Amino acid sequence: MRDLDLTGLKCPLPVLHTQKALAQLEAGDRLRVTASDPMASIDIPHFCTQKGHRLMEQSQIDSSLIFIIEKGSRQA
Repeated sequence: MRDLDLTGLKCPLPVLHTQKALAQLEAGDRLRVTASDPMASIDIPHFCTQKGHRLMEQSQIDSSLIFIIEKGSRQA
C-alpha cells in the first residue's frame, strides 16, 4: 500500500494529488491518503465514486483524515 501525506493542502489540491497518485497504480492497488482539509471528507469520497475507485475506509484521528482507496479498473 502506498502512502500519500497531503496534510496542510487545501481544496482542491488533496483530490488532484490523489488522482495523480492513483494514476500511477494498477487496478486493485491501495492508496492511504492523509489530509487535514475538512473538505477532503466530502471531496475524496465523491471523487472515488465519480472515477470508479473503492473507498475502503475513512477515519479521523485528531485533525487528520485518513482514507484507504482501492484503485478501480476504470481510467483514473
